Amino acid sequence: MSERVISHLIVKGRVQGVGYRAFVEHEAQRRQLEGWVRNRRDGSVEIVVAGAPSAVEYFIDACRRGPFAARVSEIDQREGTADDLSMRRGNEAFSVLPTL
Repeated sequence: MSERVISHLIVKGRVQGVGYRAFVEHEAQRRQLEGWVRNRRDGSVEIVVAGAPSAVEYFIDACRRGPFAARVSEIDQREGTADDLSMRRGNEAFSVLPTL
């Protein structure tokens, strides 16, 4: 079995209203990662992502850049859990969830 990591991220800055969630979903699908993304009422974006360590690392680097109109000021990162990951919808590998 190949190694797999789960990361839980809170992305801060100008990350709502700029296509950030769609960008995150595309980047995750492109790298065959699992997880979810959602806006938070405080203006940040929350992400849980799981997959091969190198793919997750490249994904996080992409999240630091974001789409053209985004301005990421900070990413709080911690190890995620299987419970975090289980919040995605049904059979979707990567979900865009409602705002929390």
